[in-house]
Amino acid sequence: MAEKVTLKTIAREVGLSPATVSLVLNGRPVRVSDENRRRILDVARREHYIPNQIARSLVTQHTQTLGLIVPNIESRFFSSFAKMLEMKCRRRGYALFITNSDNSTSNDADLVRLLVNRGADGIFIITSDEVEASKQLIADLEQLPVPYVMVDRTIDALDCDKVTFNNELGGYLATKYLLDHGHRRIACMVNTASNTGCARLNGYVRALGEKGLELDQSLVLTSDYYIPDAYLAAQQLIRVKATAVVATSDNIALGLLRYLYERGLHVPRDYSVVGYDNSISDALFEPALTSIEQNVDELSDAALSIMFRRLGEHGADVGAAGYVAAKGDEAGQKNADDTVDDSTSIQIILEPRMIEKNSVRVLGR
Repeated sequence: MAEKVTLKTIAREVGLSPATVSLVLNGRPVRVSDENRRRILDVARREHYIPNQIARSLVTQHTQTLGLIVPNIESRFFSSFAKMLEMKCRRRGYALFITNSDNSTSNDADLVRLLVNRGADGIFIITSDEVEASKQLIADLEQLPVPYVMVDRTIDALDCDKVTFNNELGGYLATKYLLDHGHRRIACMVNTASNTGCARLNGYVRALGEKGLELDQSLVLTSDYYIPDAYLAAQQLIRVKATAVVATSDNIALGLLRYLYERGLHVPRDYSVVGYDNSISDALFEPALTSIEQNVDELSDAALSIMFRRLGEHGADVGAAGYVAAKGDEAGQKNADDTVDDSTSIQIILEPRMIEKNSVRVLGR
């Protein structure tokens, strides 16, 4: 193993102090000739010098690390978001610690403390349960010594920075699409134990109401955001005589499709299906699944925009699309590019969109 190159190694070779070498390598102001500056940089490149981030953090009080807590890393939506966020953090010189709470609110609280103790400069958290969040988690977040941003799933009781999608609109768009294709007996497979699921269900109800249709509770099939749960919930489809399904997450859609294919039923011949997240690869299923897209590129941009602003990073605005609702804002909403006071919590609400593919047929054809 090669000997590690340190500031002292470079300082000895160029005949200058370690402090001077450190200031040059970090681009800080220092009285040194252009020739000595060039020699320091040449030696650092030749010896493949790698800065000691731990030592640097003791001086700057910043570790250049951020933390992410997701409830289920196996979810295609959450894993895609984690990948996109990590890539963008790395481009800005930050490392991202990715942790998985396994949908446990107690794990959420433990992971928040773990990331703070490991020196994370800030935390992104997708909570396991927006409705029944643990008192410990809420207490920890209210006392957190570093900035944090709640992403996708948020806790209403907390006045903090949040980035979400308009889930009611997503449920509405999915249901309206099926209604416009002639369907009336539309099942909604939804996690009613979550705020996101309830909002999507509200959009489903709004779209039905616009067509003069009352909510039929037998068509609301409850399921957690896991494939096995959706597989079990799908067994009620034949009983309720639905012709179409709004599957309010892609994991729910996968459980549904597995159940249908095992019984020789086909999409869209036997059931039209609209998924949610647009994270299922078109190569996995034929036909490709029409879905409501929650764009993880936009979501990660919005979350990073807030985080870097809180950390005082230059160029914090990274093109977040959507609108910002700020506490105390009389209008209740602002464009994402508008100025918001740094003492005010920020909420960015992004709009989902329909991605039309081949899993819905016009009823009667």
